[in-house]
This record gives sequence, structure tokens and C-alpha cells, in this order.
Amino acid sequence: MTTAEIASLVQGELVGRGDLTVHSGQTLERALETQLAFWERRPGVTKLPPTRAGCVIVDGRVEVDGRTAIRVEQPRSAFAKALRMMLAGRQPSTGVDPTASVHPKAIIGERVSIGPHAVVEAGAAVGDMSTIGAHVFVGEGAVLGKLCRLEPGCRVHGNARLGDRVTLHSGVVIGSDGFGLVFESDHYEKFPQTGGVEIGNDVEIGANSCVDRGALDATRIGTGTKLDNLVHIGHNCQVGNHVVMAAQVGLSGGVIVEDYAVLGGQAGIGDRATIGARVRLGGQGGLLPDKKLAPGGAYWGTPARPLRQELTRQASLSRLPRLIEEVKRLAARVRDLESR
Repeated sequence: MTTAEIASLVQGELVGRGDLTVHSGQTLERALETQLAFWERRPGVTKLPPTRAGCVIVDGRVEVDGRTAIRVEQPRSAFAKALRMMLAGRQPSTGVDPTASVHPKAIIGERVSIGPHAVVEAGAAVGDMSTIGAHVFVGEGAVLGKLCRLEPGCRVHGNARLGDRVTLHSGVVIGSDGFGLVFESDHYEKFPQTGGVEIGNDVEIGANSCVDRGALDATRIGTGTKLDNLVHIGHNCQVGNHVVMAAQVGLSGGVIVEDYAVLGGQAGIGDRATIGARVRLGGQGGLLPDKKLAPGGAYWGTPARPLRQELTRQASLSRLPRLIEEVKRLAARVRDLESR
């Protein structure tokens, strides 16, 4: 892309040459003359640091000293937008690899790429311009929308419905049985898992994450939601739109996570609990079964408490050893006084 095209894309002010061509993005420190970088102004620093980058996207108040730059309000966001456009032009070659197994009754859209040793079973539908990586399994009756990207080693069972532009990273499993058990007398019996999985548009799911099918109804993940690596979504969970979950978050069955919630790494949520809209739950936070976090709040701890309350509790705990020593000293003094 030329710098003029990038400036138009991100609606920024171009400073310097508009005919320069950049092919990729890189950090400010490592970028070369053919690469795009970005820099966000630091407190007290208004001048762009030295760089070899062909073009830099900067905050509108940064001094660029004659370099080719694009001024915007949010450099990181504009850089990401430009980089996505560059990467969009690098789609893999279309067609089916000779080693792939695609059932004659599978429905394959236009300009689809299916990699080595992938399996697409009967009745599965793969939308236009989607990419199926090596060793991916798409089960009987599964539906993938347009422009989906399944990295090598994904498993999408036949009960799953994926929207457009869904990205599954390596090792993701969609639609495996939920952990449904019924205790009978002295042992557990399996509760049949017959529901499905419904995933909205523009969802991205990190490597080795699992989304279980519903027991009877569907497990659902809303539009724009982003899951990090090693996230587990239990059966019948209802995850809203534009939710973000960091690595190793675990949701038990029937959990509701409302729109725009953010869950920190290793957060654990009990059965049928509810996370309100725009809640921010800190890393390793925990919520007990059937409990609810009110919308819009910041929470931390196990069980989760309002953030300020949890910080106060932890500060009090840090003073506990000193208080114990003080109590021991006072008790010894009392014993000494009583013995006189």
C-alpha cells in the first residue's frame, strides 16, 4: 500500500511523501524502509524517536522532523486497521489439497482453500473465501460462514454453526460434549448432550480453547467476542457480543456473560452465574454458582468483590502478621501485669 492509500484508509493527515510503498508492519525500533510502524506519544516526550520505518502513524501532536508520517487520534488502532488491510491481500491459494477428504455431499463455497489432510464430512457447508488449514476436521452438518479461517488442527463438530469471519486458532474444539452427569444411587451416568453451538460473526478463539455443545439447547457466543488461548466455555453458556476473555478462563455450564464484559486470565465462573454487561473481572477472579455481578462494575478476588473492597481486604491481610505480633506482645504484657 502507498502512504497516501493508508492515510485515506485511516482518515489521517499525511505528512511527507504519499507515493512511498510499504508492504508490512513492524515495531518502531525494528521497522525498515518498506515497513509501517506506529508510535504513541509518551508523557513529557513529544518528538518521534529515531527509526528507519518508511512511514509512522503518530499522535497528531508528535513532532516528526521531516519524516513521512500519518497523524491520527489513535495510532495503535489506525496501525491495526492498515495492517489488516495489508494482510487481507495475502490469502492462501484456493482449491482442495489432494490429500484432503471432502465428501461429495459437502457444500463448498467459492474461492475456498482446504489444506493437507483436512476432513469435511457430508452435509457440512463452508462459506465463500474461507480457509481450512491442514488436519482440520469439519463434521457432518457443520456450517461455516464466509471468510472463516480455521488454523491447522481445529475440530468443528457437526452441531456447530459459525458466522462470517470467524477465526479458530490451532487446536480449538467446537461442539464436543459438555460435562453433563447425573448421579444415580452410587455412580454417575452421562446426561446426553444433544444441543449445538452457535457462534456469531467476527469471533476469534485462541489456540486449544474448547466450546462445548449444549445439553439440550445451544451454547452461544455473540458477535465480535474474542477468546484467548486455553479458554473453556461449558455447555449452555450464553456469551454476549464483544466480550473479551484472557487465557485460561473457565465457564461452568449455563453461565451468562453479557455484552462487553472483560474477564482476566484464569477467572473461574460457577454454574449458572451471571456476569453483567461491561463488567471487568480481574485475573484469577472467581464467582460462585448462581451468583451475579452487577453490570458496569470492576471486580476482583475469589469470591469476586467490588475492586475497591477487594483491594482494602488485601491491604488488611498484608498487615495481619504485624497485628499478630502486636497482639502477642500485648498478651504477654497483660500476663506480666496480672502476675504482679
